[in-house]
Amino acid sequence: MREIDELINVGDPAWPLLLQELSDTDVPVEVLPVDAESGRACLRQLQVTARSNLGGIVLNCGGLLVDGGWLRVFGAPGDAGPEAPPALAEVNALPPAFDPQWRPEAGLVLAHDVLGGVFALNGSDARRAGRPGDPGEVVYFAPDSLGWEALGAGHSAWLSWILSGGLREFYGGLRWDGWPDEVAALSGRQGLSFFPPLWSAEARRDLPATSRRAVPMAELLGLSRDSALRLDGTDPGFLGAA
Repeated sequence: MREIDELINVGDPAWPLLLQELSDTDVPVEVLPVDAESGRACLRQLQVTARSNLGGIVLNCGGLLVDGGWLRVFGAPGDAGPEAPPALAEVNALPPAFDPQWRPEAGLVLAHDVLGGVFALNGSDARRAGRPGDPGEVVYFAPDSLGWEALGAGHSAWLSWILSGGLREFYGGLRWDGWPDEVAALSGRQGLSFFPPLWSAEARRDLPATSRRAVPMAELLGLSRDSALRLDGTDPGFLGAA
């Protein structure tokens, strides 16, 4: 078990390089403020070092809002106000006090998008958790298919893919005219509920014709999980606590 000084005091921390990547990207990204003590506590619980991008984000920012908030990459708690997204610790139900026995058995939820999609980092036994891909690989729960997809990348490569504009193609068929205004009206704890739902034939045929309303993200994730169970009997498992 490594103590906080060992996790922080590394020779090649990731944050300066990540800041450079953030300054070079043409993708709109807002870096949220962080509470330093909360960042240190989260880093210690996760037992990752500041050498990794995950450690750098948790230690140095309250999260990243990508494409005007379409994607919320979770960080440590901060002081961005009640409209901000939840912290990574809250989303993953980390213990309130350091617990050396705690492990994210189902993997670590890294980000939510406004559709109710979930990016997660596979744990040590992805198959047991019902997820594709290898340990340490980023996977995506797709609300239009109600299943997990392996992305073939680890955390750092996934983050670089986002900052290089990968979301444009990834969500190409799931964006509509005017989506930035609808996303801008959401708080960091809300997503968009579609009717007919994204997985329906009607939505696949004509997404702009669907009706959309803002709902709490917890409600949206619960609807996806219930739909997956009802339609094909498959439980997607943990999608995040917030």
